[in-house]
Amino acid sequence: MHNNNFSQAGYLTRFYLRRDWLKILIWLIGLVGLMGIGGGKFDGLYGTKAAMNSIVATLKTPAMISMFGPFTAQQPYNVALIFAMEMMVFMGLFMAIMNIYFAVKATRAEEDNGILELVRAHAVGKYAPLLAATLELLIINLVIGILESLSLIAANMTGANVAGSWLFGLGLAAVGFMFGVFSLLMAQLSDNARGATILSYLVLAILFLVRMLTDVTNPDYTWWSPFGWIEKLSVYDQNIWWPVLAMLGVALLVIGATFYAYAHRDVTAGLIATRPGRKQASALLAGPLTLIFRLERTSFIVWLIGLFVLGASYGSIFGTVGDIMKTNPMVAQLMGSKAVNAATQTVILNFAALLAIVFVVLSTIPAMQIILKLNGDERKGWLEQIHAKSISRLHLYCSYVVLALITGSLSLLLGVIGMYAAGQSVMDTPIPLSRFLRAFYGYLPALLVTVGISAVFAGLLPRLQAISWLVPIYGFISLYLGNLLDLPKWAVNLTPYGWINNVPLRQVQWPLTGALVALAFALFVIGFMLYRRRDMVEN
Repeated sequence: MHNNNFSQAGYLTRFYLRRDWLKILIWLIGLVGLMGIGGGKFDGLYGTKAAMNSIVATLKTPAMISMFGPFTAQQPYNVALIFAMEMMVFMGLFMAIMNIYFAVKATRAEEDNGILELVRAHAVGKYAPLLAATLELLIINLVIGILESLSLIAANMTGANVAGSWLFGLGLAAVGFMFGVFSLLMAQLSDNARGATILSYLVLAILFLVRMLTDVTNPDYTWWSPFGWIEKLSVYDQNIWWPVLAMLGVALLVIGATFYAYAHRDVTAGLIATRPGRKQASALLAGPLTLIFRLERTSFIVWLIGLFVLGASYGSIFGTVGDIMKTNPMVAQLMGSKAVNAATQTVILNFAALLAIVFVVLSTIPAMQIILKLNGDERKGWLEQIHAKSISRLHLYCSYVVLALITGSLSLLLGVIGMYAAGQSVMDTPIPLSRFLRAFYGYLPALLVTVGISAVFAGLLPRLQAISWLVPIYGFISLYLGNLLDLPKWAVNLTPYGWINNVPLRQVQWPLTGALVALAFALFVIGFMLYRRRDMVEN
């Protein structure tokens, strides 16, 4: 072995950055652009005292606190305080997702593809690849954080200050790097990229849910979630820097644990050993559909349980959300109990409509992942033996599509059912399940169309199929922040999610539902025609 365990780490870091430059650029443009454009719009949105008071009252409701965290700033309010409240948790979530992607790609995915063995066959130190992956994450986050800060300084929002802008950008860089390091550790625990990604998102989901629940019940307990530390920065108010140091301190501790774990495992192995398989394959593995399901079984189960738990977590605060109509006894007396109950249900259903957007976008992710694996598995050579059998391309294509649609549909359904089940135990006047199921019936066609678009990209541009991820990403941003950013209707309608009305508060638009299902079917047919006419994808 080479004497220096970190030899060539700098070279590998430069190689990783050159290899990933396009993906880094896409993330950079998206995140920095969102910050700059959002900062530039807020003065126009909340420049008047009436608009300011209205949005502050909205942000102090339990529903908004669960989404964005507590609004702790004191009067006089200004535009910059509103911007920090609305964007910090939201941007922190995207920074974490970006880091999970790059961390797993640079470590466990490289081992799965056999690239790490080729690299370590040269005069490269034992720990150099892991150090290079860590340095790449640090550089990506630092560059994006600095550019985000500069974009906020350029936006020059009312009430903003240079120190707050730097704290905003570097705080996001710190939380992103921290979650990237968490993923590096998960890559040592799992023996495959899929498992590492699942574990990383599980950590993110748990910490996000702890932040949400503590923010609504008692914000003092939000310290138990490292994700909640970005709320403690008090950007543009007190500008508290030490939570950034706390996040970096946790990152350093996790880096130490990661290198220790890396030193105590073999290449391609994980600290969590994979259970040995059966000596003889089950008869259920005779066809491509059941084979693909077997390979995706763990991911399938995790997504279904995850969406149900997420729905139940949000449903558990319906009682608090509904209390907004009971905080003023005088209003309750004037309206009467029936009117108060009706208004409470309207508030809860409005919150459920916002949650439905989150559920459908999250449910789209595993469905799209399965569709796009058609090319990924083919590129890795896993489908060669299937192609050697008397199995048509239509059969194989339909197997991926069917499993994708089952996964996405069940995930969305369980998210809605979880929300309903937990909500029934805390609401004074229960809302029937049929009302909540409007969210499922209403958004399912939009999910089908989005997955259909990814199928078209998989057939038309297999090497650029990742472009299709822009559809759910933009859909989430435009609908989640659309009202707060005052986006025009046409901008919201650029994704299929924007075509759906405010379910479950409103009725399902059945004619539109039928049209979207037909469109989705047409997209899957087009996707197959493009897939059938192209050659196999190879490395």
